[in-house]
Amino acid sequence: MRKTCLLLLTLTGCTGIPDGVVAVEDFELSRYLGTWYEIARLDHRFERGLSDIRADYSLNSDGSVKVLNSGYSAEAGERESAEGQAEFVETPTVGRLQVSFFGPFYGAYNIIALDKPGYRYAMIAGPDRDYLWILARDPQLPAATLKALVDQARTLGFATDQLIYDRHPPSEQIP
Repeated sequence: MRKTCLLLLTLTGCTGIPDGVVAVEDFELSRYLGTWYEIARLDHRFERGLSDIRADYSLNSDGSVKVLNSGYSAEAGERESAEGQAEFVETPTVGRLQVSFFGPFYGAYNIIALDKPGYRYAMIAGPDRDYLWILARDPQLPAATLKALVDQARTLGFATDQLIYDRHPPSEQIP
């Protein structure tokens, strides 16, 4: 996703976590790897015009995480993607990573909520309250689960009234 580069220029060196927000502990990377669907996000230029946004995480040979973000652009009539790399900020058992899509420029990827029994949903914050994503293993989340995550984000001071809810085609139409 060409627009992702704009975000990373903005976030250069921004690998912090918002005040009062805590990353999950007892994190297990092996369970987190795989495909995640974006359910909701706060608006940013690098994702505008995209739908069916997904993130695929896999392990690189050096122990870092390969990140492949993609989304469908109706304007271009095709999926756009960006490949990056993530590394832990603290220890591998704390859900705080820094992600780079080019060079030495990193952005914060703070996992602030996680379905620990099943690793079926997660909530991610950037370095401040302007960045928030709700992800799930399936293209949709049960309404009660989504409401609980949105309520948690609101309590933490995120502008949940500005969330954008992503659209995903039926599974038989997913490219």
